[in-house]
Amino acid sequence: MLWLMTMGRRLNGVYAAFMLVAFMIGVAGALQAPTLSLFLSREVGVQPFWVGLFYTVNAIAGIVVSLGLAKRSDTQGDRRKLIMFCCLMAVGNALLFAFNRHYLTLITCGVLLASLASTAMPQLFALAREYADSSAREVVMFSSVMRAQLSLAWVIGPPLAFMLALNYGFTTMFSIAAGIFVLGLALITFALPSVERVEQPTEAVTGQISGWGDKNVRMLFIASTLMWTCNTMYIIDMPLWISSDLGLPDKLAGILMGTAAGLEIPAMILAGYYVKRFGKRRMMVTATGAGVLFYVGLILFHSRESLLILQLFNAVFIGIIAGIGMLWFQDLMPGRAGAATTLFTNSISTGVILAGVIQGAVSQSLGHHSVYWVIAAISLVAFGLTCKVKEV
Repeated sequence: MLWLMTMGRRLNGVYAAFMLVAFMIGVAGALQAPTLSLFLSREVGVQPFWVGLFYTVNAIAGIVVSLGLAKRSDTQGDRRKLIMFCCLMAVGNALLFAFNRHYLTLITCGVLLASLASTAMPQLFALAREYADSSAREVVMFSSVMRAQLSLAWVIGPPLAFMLALNYGFTTMFSIAAGIFVLGLALITFALPSVERVEQPTEAVTGQISGWGDKNVRMLFIASTLMWTCNTMYIIDMPLWISSDLGLPDKLAGILMGTAAGLEIPAMILAGYYVKRFGKRRMMVTATGAGVLFYVGLILFHSRESLLILQLFNAVFIGIIAGIGMLWFQDLMPGRAGAATTLFTNSISTGVILAGVIQGAVSQSLGHHSVYWVIAAISLVAFGLTCKVKEV
């Protein structure tokens, strides 16, 4: 009996460690991402096109690096050590941005470090999936609660990022992000487990070599890419749009992002609770429908109050696709948690590539308002594709 109680406490401690690591990495990322467009525009002094290009190059590098690391992580090595290495790269990346203002250096060395750092999160979720399977935990709720930690991080991160950047400077903000990554690295080193690989039957492995051969995987990837294209175009453009076109205060951008992230938490938890009743497909269709309403709303309503209210639809959209979408990929690619999770995160990176190019070109040639017409159109296409993916 004492052994069982000790084991229960150990498993609960590991569970809490996963949550805390996800939260800390999320906070550090949420300090950097929301202010990146302002940093490049104001501190580095580049035009909108070059801001968009930076996001695109960063995403391309992220896809190439993460695919290579994902293939290796599913077949050999300790996934936990890979996460530690990625966090170390994240520390270097944050310090580079803290003390460098040269665009060419940032888009080369900075992008390389960022692409390695960005692999930490999908590998963390892959390790969590393997841990949940090996310890007989309920995978959907475990993943949903863990993903909710990222939303909680984004409740705190964006408002804090804008406060630090506007009041104390970007050097202080990026330095604090580096410090949080260091704390996360220490927690990973001493608290997260190394999960032993489960050997797959030879015929199963052969059939899983390329998840891309499944038309449902391809369709879900395209739909997910378009969803994240919409979201990233909004994140890139919104801080610039509300200050230059709408005449609203800069800090409102952080408030809007934090509000959406706060509302995402109940959306994720409820999605994890009801997914067995309604199914992943129905939940995802509901999410993309909410996304369409959100982006159409941005075209029509521009007051501070209406922008805050619209975040409810944004929260349903992101809260569900971020959690259920990843699990849908994993279900479509059984036995390959690392590859499936990375394919999902690469749909995000591919979305960033498209978003950077489209947002930069449209905003520079047609203005910020036109960006939201393009986003709304893309969201409708994503909605149609999501409806065609099969339930698992």
